[in-house]
Amino acid sequence: MERQSPIKLIRHPVYDLNERPFMVIWETTYACDLACRHCRAEAQPEHDPLALSTEEARQLLHQVEGFGRPRPIFIFTGGDPFKRSDLFDLVYYASNIGLPVAVSPSGTPLLTAENLRRLKEAGAKAISLSIDGSTAAFHDAFRGVHGSFEWTANGWRAARAMGLKTQINTTVTRFNLHDLPHIFRLVQQIGAMTWSLFFLVPTGRGRQEDEVSPAEYEAVMHFLYDVSKYISAKTVEGHHYKRVVLQRAILEEKGLPLESYFVLHPIYYDLRAGLQQVVQSAGLQPRAIGGIHRTPMHINAGNGFVFVSRRGDVFPSGFLPLRAGNVRERSLVDIYRDASLFRSLRDTNRYEGRCGLCEFVGVCGGSRSRAYAMTGNVLAEEPFCTYEPHSFPFQTELREKLQSDQHEHEA
Repeated sequence: MERQSPIKLIRHPVYDLNERPFMVIWETTYACDLACRHCRAEAQPEHDPLALSTEEARQLLHQVEGFGRPRPIFIFTGGDPFKRSDLFDLVYYASNIGLPVAVSPSGTPLLTAENLRRLKEAGAKAISLSIDGSTAAFHDAFRGVHGSFEWTANGWRAARAMGLKTQINTTVTRFNLHDLPHIFRLVQQIGAMTWSLFFLVPTGRGRQEDEVSPAEYEAVMHFLYDVSKYISAKTVEGHHYKRVVLQRAILEEKGLPLESYFVLHPIYYDLRAGLQQVVQSAGLQPRAIGGIHRTPMHINAGNGFVFVSRRGDVFPSGFLPLRAGNVRERSLVDIYRDASLFRSLRDTNRYEGRCGLCEFVGVCGGSRSRAYAMTGNVLAEEPFCTYEPHSFPFQTELREKLQSDQHEHEA
């Protein structure tokens, strides 16, 4: 007998993403004391003298507030936001005008309990910290500075003690691919609210030769689906994970083994075995009966997501270096709603190649950032997706889920 899931698997914001983003990220500075091998911002030790001033930053916050209710989530990132002396004042200002605030600090000596306490008192609701290896030696080699792992560990302990929600970010590369089950164990021990896997885009210091293969990415996404039974999980620039969630959920509802429907890279079975060892040794239990969980929120570059650089330049994503305007010259509201680049990214009918043909395009869309980085065409197909459109055998069940979700979303 087939199992029926009452869960609506696809998560959308409850408002029109043509009108307002779900999330605004501001690169407060590119100053940072780390030298991460994958750094999008190519961070430097010192501040950019042309970065937005305190008053200009306040104007940006008011522009974000101008999107209306519900307010977009506003994330202070960098570089290292703690390198800005006005960070706490700006967090307080953002919170005071009604913006939900999160901060993404670096694992440096500035990540102290005192600074985290000041963030929470200023109104920050959550922080995100990066862990790219399960041991200090592994992580520090990736981050380029000895001691980063310990500073980060001290930071998450302090955040947990004061009740500050914590997301753990991990960038997936060939350097840490086999370490992912051990990183999961660490994330679970931290008590993080979410584990977010970043799928490397070759921009900034990130190099194409550091990426894993498309087949390995697909394997990691199936591993992450297994992980999601024990902790909230999502991807960044790995949008086809939402396809994997839907496919796996349909198979589980039918009680069918994934091995009969997917030809996965052998690394998946290594990762799954590692996960099972962690689960057994820690005595972990699934988060819900049946273990079927919803897709991450469906947002994409320029479509529910917008990035503002330290100098006020507006981009669809921090990994997509196509400028659409500057908040010093034009309101972020107008840029997001009206810039031709953003409008084209929200029009999936313009997507090319397999993405344009794919039945999952409305919940995935592929990485526009990776498409641009590898082809020079922001509307090209996702280069690292292995799926052939309409090859999933349960198209009727899939259409029912997609249509049911669409009707609910429109209501």
